[in-house]
Amino acid sequence: MKCAHFTLLLGLAAAVTSLPHAHRKRALEERPYSEFQISDGVAGNAQAEVFEQFPIDTSDLASVSASDLDIIKSARETAEAAEVDAGGFNEAIDAAGGADSAEGAPLQTGKIKNKVLKLQLEVLALQIEQAQGDDGVAEKLDEEQAKLDTNVALDEEAAGQPSQSVDFDG
Repeated sequence: MKCAHFTLLLGLAAAVTSLPHAHRKRALEERPYSEFQISDGVAGNAQAEVFEQFPIDTSDLASVSASDLDIIKSARETAEAAEVDAGGFNEAIDAAGGADSAEGAPLQTGKIKNKVLKLQLEVLALQIEQAQGDDGVAEKLDEEQAKLDTNVALDEEAAGQPSQSVDFDG
């Protein structure tokens, strides 16, 4: 009988430890752009891909740590650089013959996914700042949310189309 109770207890312990820990906070880590970019693959699910890369509990933004907020802001800056700096999407699309060319179209789709990454991180940072008492970000938050909504819609319209990243060192 004791063996059966022990086996049951052991089984319960194993089951509990294998459950996802939705409420456990997990700190973000600094990573190079190549490890958090979402532009490879196909279009249509960019926003969800951002949250996979940056798993922040959006139900409790007031408790996001300063270090996680810094990582979010830094990643946003890097995503923007991957769009506009040398070696980024704009340069790659031009070199491929434009957004409508066979080589440029997947890069353009990747650029839209990158914009979703950049803008979602910007919106998330502003939401965190607002939740932590900064009342001066409301107007900027509205502006960035509108841009995000536009780019999420573009990504969803292109669902299933091939998407290509750039080899950006950020």
